[in-house]
Amino acid sequence: MIVIFKDADLEELLQTGKNKKYKDISKNKRLSAKLTRLYEIMTGADSIDDISVYSYLHYEKLKHNLSGISSVRPFGNQRVERLLFVEQDDTITIEILELDSTHYGNKK
Repeated sequence: MIVIFKDADLEELLQTGKNKKYKDISKNKRLSAKLTRLYEIMTGADSIDDISVYSYLHYEKLKHNLSGISSVRPFGNQRVERLLFVEQDDTITIEILELDSTHYGNKK
């Protein structure tokens, strides 16, 4: 799949392993490795169904005010962050929007 980043900070985090906006993730090597692994899964997938095979990612299409956006949880159940993205089936493109930490009422 083709992965396009809307969040330049997240792209920098994936490419260099460091970023000021996501400093709590960049300081933790395990979290950085999990995010990098997710990126490899997404780029290596032929369709969105290939991502949903990994049950620990908790892939879901969101509803209500986030309709049209999908999410995965790159860090499993240990953390609340979700990677939000938009799917485009015709071109098999994932447009990554942000890494959201306000899930489940965690309002930072």
